[in-house]
Amino acid sequence: MTTNYLTRTRLLLRRDDGLTTIEYALGTLAAAALAAVLYTVVNSDTVVSAFEGIIGDALSARP
Repeated sequence: MTTNYLTRTRLLLRRDDGLTTIEYALGTLAAAALAAVLYTVVNSDTVVSAFEGIIGDALSARP
């Protein structure tokens, strides 16, 4: 009877029903967090000034 209990316990612990849903939720959360960080970085004064400088240099350059 002990082996039957251990077998059932192992089978229950190995089940991964719903695991895919959790993985998608965590992946979505991680992507949203990364997007928020990138948005903050890109909108910082330093990056905006660098982009303006690069674009200004590119537009004023003569071939």
